[in-house]
Order: sequence, then C-alpha cells, then structure tokens
Amino acid sequence: MTTTGEDHTAALTGPWWWARRRSAVLDGSLALVSSVECAVEGFPFADAAGVPVPAGMLFGAVAGSVLLFRRRWPIAVVLVSIAITPAQMGFLMGLVGLYTLAASELPRRIIGALAGMSMVGMLIVTYVRAHQGMVRGEMALGDWFVPFVSITTSLGMTAPPVLLGLYVGARRRLMESLRERADSLERELMLLAERAEERAEWARNEERTRIAREMHDVVAHRVSLMVVHAAALQAVARKDPEKAVKNASLVGDMGRQALTELREMLGVLRTGDGSVRGAGFGSERTQAVPLAAVGAAAAAAAAASRAAAEESGDGPCLDDLEELVGQSAAAGMVVDLSVEGKVRVYAAAVEQTAYRVVQEALTNVHKHAAGAKTRVRLAHRGAEIAMQVENGPPPEPGAASDARLPSGGNGLLGMQERVVGLGGVFVSGPTDAGGFRVSAVIPAGA
Repeated sequence: MTTTGEDHTAALTGPWWWARRRSAVLDGSLALVSSVECAVEGFPFADAAGVPVPAGMLFGAVAGSVLLFRRRWPIAVVLVSIAITPAQMGFLMGLVGLYTLAASELPRRIIGALAGMSMVGMLIVTYVRAHQGMVRGEMALGDWFVPFVSITTSLGMTAPPVLLGLYVGARRRLMESLRERADSLERELMLLAERAEERAEWARNEERTRIAREMHDVVAHRVSLMVVHAAALQAVARKDPEKAVKNASLVGDMGRQALTELREMLGVLRTGDGSVRGAGFGSERTQAVPLAAVGAAAAAAAAASRAAAEESGDGPCLDDLEELVGQSAAAGMVVDLSVEGKVRVYAAAVEQTAYRVVQEALTNVHKHAAGAKTRVRLAHRGAEIAMQVENGPPPEPGAASDARLPSGGNGLLGMQERVVGLGGVFVSGPTDAGGFRVSAVIPAGA
C-alpha cells in the first residue's frame, strides 16, 4: 500500500507544523546556527551603527532565530533576510530561506519577485561595500572589480538556492503525484478484484442453477414415469402377467434413458473439471483470491455455462417430442399431440428448451392429475415457436397419482427460467374447467 492520501496524513507525527520530528530538529539546528552567526555579525554592526554591542548581538540572535519558521512562513523569512542584508548579517538565513521559498507550493511570480529583491539587495550592499573599500584604499584594483564582485556575489548568493529549491520542489511534487496515482490504481485494482469476485460468484450461482434445472428435468420425468410403471406393474403383476412384463420392460427402458442423459450431463461437467475446481464451487476460501485467478474463474464459469447452453447434437430436440408423448401414453396418460405450421430446424437451445417445457409439463400431469386427458400443441410461426400443454381435471377430483410421486416445487420455476433466458414468455395457471395449462413462446432466433 502506498503512503499517500489518508495513510500519508496519518503518518504526520511531528510537533506543530512539522511533518516529522527530524524536520523539527533540523530547523531548530539551522535556527540555532543562524542565531549564532547573526549574533557574531551583530558585533561589527553595533560598532558601525553606534549602538551598544549587547543590543546589536541580541538583535542579530533574534533575527537569525526567524529561520525556525521557514517551513511555516517562508515569505517572512526571506523578507527578514532582505531587511538585514544592509547590516551584513543573515547569510545562512538568506540561503536557506530562498531554498525553502523556491521548494514551496507558492506561485512562481511570488518566488521570482522575492528572489529578485534579495538579489538586488545583495547587489547594492556588495557594490557599496566594495566601492567604499576602493575609496579607502583597502583594494587597489581596476574599476571593473567592483561591478564584477557585486554581480558575482549577488548571483552566487541567490541563484544556487533558488534553482536547487525549484528542482527539489518539482521532484517532490512529481513523487507525490506518482504516489497518488499508484494509490488510485491500487484502489481501482481492488475494486476490479471485488467486481471480478462478484462476477465469478454470479457465474457459479448461474451454473449451479443450470445444473439443478437440468438434473430436475432429466431425472424428474424419467423417474416419474418409472414410478408410474412400477405402480402399474405392482397392480397387474398377478392379474395380467403379459402387461406386467411389458411394464417391466418400459421401466427398464426409462431407467436406461435416464442413465444415458445423466452420463451425458456428467461428461459435460467433467470436461470443465479443472476450471470448476479452480473456481471452487462452494469452497471455503481462506486466502485472498488474486485478480488474475478471479478473472480466470469468472471467465471459465461463464464459458462453461455458455458451452453447456449452446451444446448441440447431444441434447433433446423437437423431433423427440413424439417419443416423449408416446412414453406418457404408455404410462396410461390420455395425451394428444398436434403440430401447427411448417416444421423447421431451430437453434439447439431453442429446441432443447421447448422439449424441456413439454417434458416438465407432462411430468406435472403424472404427479398431480394422474389419468387426466392432456393435449400438447406445438405451433411453428414466422419469428417464434409456441407450445402449450393443457390437461383436464383428474377422473377423481382431488386425487393424486397412486404412485405418490413427490414434488419439489421447482418445475414451473425451472421452465420459466429457461424460457425467459431466451427472451420468451412463459405463462402457467389453472383453467376454468379445473385443469392446468402451461404456455410458452420462444423467439425463433434466440
């Protein structure tokens, strides 16, 4: 985690306006050295100004101590250094003050103005002192020496600290910008990781729902018919041995078909075993999931779901409806199949969904209205395919199947999820005659 933002603010442990304790110690040391320097330089200043020496040294010590506030008020420090330049004191304060001013966040025009004032002041004072030395005969050089010394000294006392401060300030701002950018990128990555985990969890839930729906459709119908035939077999075993043998054969056929469909489904699941294991269906995660792993899990789960949904050739299709209706008729149901419109081939997902809707509707008739007359209608239209399964009331009102078939209550919900997932419309409910009707319309291009 970077040290910008809230973490950087929390890291400020220094007293008053200092960010760190070592910064306070550094400024205190510089202020002490500057006070000593100005106090020493106050001795000749007091002699030249005609004031008591202790007063001149005290003035120098107080002026030098202003450097303690260089981080808080850099402009004041520079102004004080300019003010005491004629007294030839505060050279350290001027250098450090200009550096601090240039490295601060103040506008460039203020930095340039104060640096120019400091340079002009230093130029004037140096020129006057050098000229006085020439007049008194302390220096016997050419006329060029005074301007040269004045310009060189003023530039040397002003340009280096200002340029260094500008460089350090720019570098500091660049580092802060990079830290803030890194912190922002880290927050974005964490947000993306959370969203990827949510997508992976959503994909896993969708896959669980799809598997549960497929298992329900495959097992419920076949096993329901097996239970119906087994009940009929039990009833006629002694009275009609030939019919019992026929029912036993049908039970065997149903069981083999159910096993075949289950093997096909499990085969699809095993092909994505590595990806599913990596995603961890229902697993307890004790460590944080890396972003790449989460993204891969989400992609793998979504791909597996799409592959299973778009699988062609292995699942049931509309051509198998006659066999499906025939199995229900063999189990004792009075069922009629009618097909309207021109028969054509649809996408595998559309045909499988239509088949499953009819299959589950017939299963519900076996469970809740055994012996009721049932009608299955399939209509091929221009842009859609429609199906309807409607049964009348059972022969004995309120009676359920003698086989006592259990019901999980998920059949209608599964049908609706399948149809709505393809952009279709699903409607179910009781009829006025006491029966039940299931209707679905699926777009042909889904």
